[in-house]
Amino acid sequence: MADVIEINDPADPRLDDFRDLSTADRRPDRPGGRGLVIAEGVVVVERLLASPYPVRGLLGVRRRVEALDLADLDVPAYVTSAEVMAEVVGFHLNRGVLAAADRAPAVSFDALVSGARRLAVLEGVGDHENLGSIFRNAAALGVDGVVLGPGCSDPLYRRSVRVSMGHVLRVPFATTDEWPAALNMLRQKGYTVAALTPRPSALHLADAGLRGRRVAVLLGSEGPGLTDEAIDAADVAVRIPMSSGVDSLNVATAGAVAFHALL
Repeated sequence: MADVIEINDPADPRLDDFRDLSTADRRPDRPGGRGLVIAEGVVVVERLLASPYPVRGLLGVRRRVEALDLADLDVPAYVTSAEVMAEVVGFHLNRGVLAAADRAPAVSFDALVSGARRLAVLEGVGDHENLGSIFRNAAALGVDGVVLGPGCSDPLYRRSVRVSMGHVLRVPFATTDEWPAALNMLRQKGYTVAALTPRPSALHLADAGLRGRRVAVLLGSEGPGLTDEAIDAADVAVRIPMSSGVDSLNVATAGAVAFHALL
């Protein structure tokens, strides 16, 4: 059972894991800094508690902490007022509870692609909210893992974890710097690499014959999309048919449409 401790001093060093979440150069979840994983809200904190990420502690107002099942947790749960919590965190947290964890060991590219059937492969997805949405969609629509290519943000940044509703903690991911060589590696593992692009020359998604196959869906950055280099390295370029006057979708939305087409 977690040790529930009441704290009224925002300067208490026991709260340092949760301090200055809005300050870019001091955030505890900054990969170049302490690299902690921060979960916000009861639902996301519960998913962190059920994940392989080693939990360090919790901070919240009493009613939010008491809403959690802490029976099997052997870490401190700090209880304080909303005002003290806001002073520690750097802003008012509507969700009322946080959890901090260390990072779990990284999954290797080879291990991820060997054990999966459907993958999302990302190039240049730098927006944390889009990244979190992609992970949430992947969890909902049967994608087994996510490969992060060049230019992608850290999926364990606090905003990504929050927007994913904690699913970034359960969908395995791996990073690769071998680009676009990684796409050829996927092909050697038996994947059909399908590049999602609005190019008029691309096949309609429904006509590409992807359902039932081992598929890696290639998604590009929010503005320019996939590079020519990535599209050329794919097996097939596919597009989502759209109404006249609309040429593209948000990357997370486009990914969801493609993932659903593979089910």
